[in-house]
Amino acid sequence: MKSMRRLTALTKAGVVESLQFRLGTFVTLFANLIYLALVYFLWKAIYASSGTDVVNGMTFYDTMIYLILATAIFNFLEMFIVWDMSRAIQSGEIIMHLLKPMRYRKYIFWSYSGSLVMSFILTFIPTFLVVVIVTKGSIPVGWNLLAFVVSLLLALIVNYNIEMLVAPICLYTESTWGINIVKETIVLLLSGASIPLAFFPETFRKIVEYLPFRAVYDIPLTVLLKKNGTDSFDGLVNAIGIQLIWCVVLTICGNLFWNHAVKKITVNGG
Repeated sequence: MKSMRRLTALTKAGVVESLQFRLGTFVTLFANLIYLALVYFLWKAIYASSGTDVVNGMTFYDTMIYLILATAIFNFLEMFIVWDMSRAIQSGEIIMHLLKPMRYRKYIFWSYSGSLVMSFILTFIPTFLVVVIVTKGSIPVGWNLLAFVVSLLLALIVNYNIEMLVAPICLYTESTWGINIVKETIVLLLSGASIPLAFFPETFRKIVEYLPFRAVYDIPLTVLLKKNGTDSFDGLVNAIGIQLIWCVVLTICGNLFWNHAVKKITVNGG
């Protein structure tokens, strides 16, 4: 019970902090509208030049629905763990985090929980409702919504563990700006957030399917849209199973790397 109260307190603190920076949320939404406008005209031009209404099994509206929802999920899953850890190491604040009566990895995850909840409510849900209304039911609404929520939670865990695999590099370099930019680029590209995986060359797509990045964006979206066989029970179990496997593998790898890297910490030369 005491542990649950601590976790709940962290979530409440995150919610309150998010509400204190409402302008930042509106700025993010405005920036996303500009991004989506650029995406719309880009893909409109791609389909116009292709000479066909269907490219790699996806129509223009299928592609736009996929990318709009991917952007909404990105806003929900976005974490700044690498930046936060780098600053904490440079300032020495990380020592205070390590002295807290809670494991550091657990503390970091739950410290983001409040902002994630608010992001889901303020960005993803409105975006999803607008897409459903505008597309007049192109998104199936049924049991897939429950499966999507489960898949999205697993995607959150996978994404968090990817962050926590990169962040400890700060303990060796004290700065991971370049590494983090590369990480974000790789995740957005290979997860399907920037370009649907259906547009990848077949050989490259098969390779990507064995990587963890697909579990962050592509699998939740295919579950929600009932694509790639997830409209059947076996296909759904297979997709969720892939996410579960990566959750376990990345959690183990992340813990091992953190336990080794934290021994290398130096603050003010100490």
